[in-house]
Order: sequence, then C-alpha cells, then structure tokens
Amino acid sequence: MYRIWLLFDPRRALIGLFAFLFILALVIHFILLSTDRFNWLEGHPLKTGQINPTIQSLVVTDIG
Repeated sequence: MYRIWLLFDPRRALIGLFAFLFILALVIHFILLSTDRFNWLEGHPLKTGQINPTIQSLVVTDIG
C-alpha cells in the first residue's frame, strides 16, 4: 500500500479528492433545489401525503 503513495503526493491527492467531493455535493444540492419536491428554500410543501389536521378522538373501552 505504501508504494501507491510513492507515485502520488499525498497532500495533492487528498486536496484533489476533497475538492472533487465538495463540488459533487454542491452539484447534488443544486439539482435537488431545482426540483419542486426537494426545494427546501421556497417553502412550498407538496399537497399530496399531508397529514389531516382534524383530531380524532380515541375511545378506550373497558378492558375487563
């Protein structure tokens, strides 16, 4: 394993890896922000699948 690091400079390889991962994370977040479903900045949640706000009473019968 140490021979691999003889071919590459560890500092440059790690900086390149971190830069690539950071750019990849930015691209993924911007793709998600461009959709209606996953745009958390606009504040418009989807109307499908919302919880009904009416409160239903729970009746407990005698467990005798």
